[in-house]
Amino acid sequence: MSPAHHDSGASAPVASSDPSIQGVDASPSAYWPVPVLRAVPALAAAAAITFNPDHSPQVGLVTFGSAAVVGGVVLAVGSALRLADRSSRTIAVLQGVVGAVIGALCLVFSHGQLPVLVAFVTAWAVLTGVLELLTGLRRRRRSPLARDWTTVGVLTLALAVVFLVVPPDYSQQLGGIEQIEGELTSSTVLVGILGAYGALVGVFLVIAGLSLKWQTGHPAAADTPDDKARTS
Repeated sequence: MSPAHHDSGASAPVASSDPSIQGVDASPSAYWPVPVLRAVPALAAAAAITFNPDHSPQVGLVTFGSAAVVGGVVLAVGSALRLADRSSRTIAVLQGVVGAVIGALCLVFSHGQLPVLVAFVTAWAVLTGVLELLTGLRRRRRSPLARDWTTVGVLTLALAVVFLVVPPDYSQQLGGIEQIEGELTSSTVLVGILGAYGALVGVFLVIAGLSLKWQTGHPAAADTPDDKARTS
């Protein structure tokens, strides 16, 4: 007599192995060209400011505006094509568009004085910094990209703080023991800080991008609850 077979009519639920369903970025290593390409205009702006003795607001507007336009386009297009997580992709594209628009306004008003430079850079730093920090905080513990986004977001917000605290009428005559002729003004300080920011963020983005390219595993996915349940 053959054993009876019982069919309950319902199968046990199967845990999905799709990382996007679990909330984990499917292939963060595919995103590596985006930070590397974002670094190019930042480093170019840093070099242009460093090797140009003229730190006038007009030089700052043209240099910053050009870098913001190129960087914004790279971020928007690259994120649209290479980010798997829908919400992160939406925020990154919005960040890129905002950055490109403000950069374009800098180029349109490139003959403006220091208040124009401070207004545009501060607006750009606050808006894009908040968006990038938000993306990083939302994806913490779920994506290796989160730490990079959070770091750049914090650095960008710090740039906004510096531009707000430097007095617009600051002026200091040079001299000292070497009797250097010239004057250190708020424009010189702020444009120089723009160059330093570009160098710092540019180097960080290159390292972040290459780290993504060379990573061999996906540690974020290893700690998801679904994975632990399947292996227990």
